[in-house]
Amino acid sequence: MSTSWKLSAFAPKSDVQAALLAHDEIEEWDFDLVISGREISEDQPQDWVLEGWYPSKPAAEQKRALGALFNGSPPKITVEKLPDEDWVTLSQQGTPPIRAGRFYVHIPEFPPADDAISFAIPASQAFGTGQHETTAGCLEMLGQMKTCGVHTRNIADIGTGTGLLGFAAMALWPRAHITASDIDPVCGSVVEDNAALNGVSLGAGAGAMTMVIAPGMDDPLLRIRGPYDLLIANILAGPLIELAQDFAASVAPSGSVLLAGLLAGEQEAAVRRAYRRAGFRLVSSIQRGDWAILWLKRRLAR
Repeated sequence: MSTSWKLSAFAPKSDVQAALLAHDEIEEWDFDLVISGREISEDQPQDWVLEGWYPSKPAAEQKRALGALFNGSPPKITVEKLPDEDWVTLSQQGTPPIRAGRFYVHIPEFPPADDAISFAIPASQAFGTGQHETTAGCLEMLGQMKTCGVHTRNIADIGTGTGLLGFAAMALWPRAHITASDIDPVCGSVVEDNAALNGVSLGAGAGAMTMVIAPGMDDPLLRIRGPYDLLIANILAGPLIELAQDFAASVAPSGSVLLAGLLAGEQEAAVRRAYRRAGFRLVSSIQRGDWAILWLKRRLAR
């Protein structure tokens, strides 16, 4: 059992979502300060709270870090000491399994499903447990690709987080070579642990995943192993736009990209424009909550 402290910042939904996006862009974050956002109640869908949990009494530094996510206009941040509890177990009890197309994602304390492709993904420091709409939408879109007859032998998962999307792609195309990457060094050990937990092979051969730590496509192995038949990137709209030309250079003609981490509306329109200019055409899209998931194909060179 351990003592935990909670920081709370109440703000409109749009402000909390913007704060969560700002958090995702920070490379040097105190991983002891775990944050999440949620609506206060179903009767108040536009009133949200950004919550942070810390293992000891938060100092001014932690309050400043949380407040800085609000772009210079932080709401009042309250701090409360929580009762002594096994917070890992309690947090896992609040993490129900999810179904997304052909897939079922659960924490290890839940049993797998007999009627779906199951993955056990513990709550961790890395993004991509299946609970977020973008990850669930990507899983659903991967299943749609398989149904539509997509065949791939070479896959890249950029910004892999927990490794879940790469694992899912490997389950659908078991003889493919898969290269996964993330900018966060924490993800290296997270992916190794999750691969062992789910019986996923790590290595350079067919039916195995190779993991590298790198920003975008900035790694020699990522470049050498291309071009890719399928490139997955569940990151953020800004980096997706910046990487459009790099992805175009890394994807084979008629190859697919699966993009997520962008809000429906203006961000989706901006990402579509960038990839249209880079030589891609839209095949299909899914909206999960406020988030858009895009499947595009690279056009054949004329």
